[in-house]
Amino acid sequence: MPRWIQLIVFVLVIAVIGFFAFGLKVRGESQPSAGPAPDFTLQTFDGQTIKLADLRGKVVVINFWASWCVPCRDEAPFLEKTWRQYKSRDVVFLGIDWVDPEPDARAYLKEFNITYPNGPDLGSTISQQYRIKGVPETFFIGRDGKVAGNSLGPIGPNSGYMSERQFVAKLEELLAAK
Repeated sequence: MPRWIQLIVFVLVIAVIGFFAFGLKVRGESQPSAGPAPDFTLQTFDGQTIKLADLRGKVVVINFWASWCVPCRDEAPFLEKTWRQYKSRDVVFLGIDWVDPEPDARAYLKEFNITYPNGPDLGSTISQQYRIKGVPETFFIGRDGKVAGNSLGPIGPNSGYMSERQFVAKLEELLAAK
């Protein structure tokens, strides 16, 4: 075998090993549960540009979802209802659509009459920053821009994860914090 082919094969093998090593490293990292929230810029489906850092001073709820996710569909009405109740109290909800065709995502938003800002996670960059485990997943960001907790799994009365009452209590706790 010519020397240059051996070199190409060697470089490819090293690249594959590096790729898998990076994946294992990222996989072993825990999700942010305290400290500064990873910043991101979201291009919403309606053309807005929202930068998380610009929302400092407000309580922020970040919800990762997908139209094909059944538990996401179960929690969608509660999230919209709660958003409408809290939006005048310096609370911002952001929906991050994960691995979803845009037409399906738009149909989901229309079906549930979702009015809080939502946008696609292009290239899965936001979900990688938050190291989500799947959808739905929700993060709470305090007025100080720090992660104040998260819920892995659906929010709801029978979800086995975070109940609606716990969700509202978390919002109230964050609003009361100075």
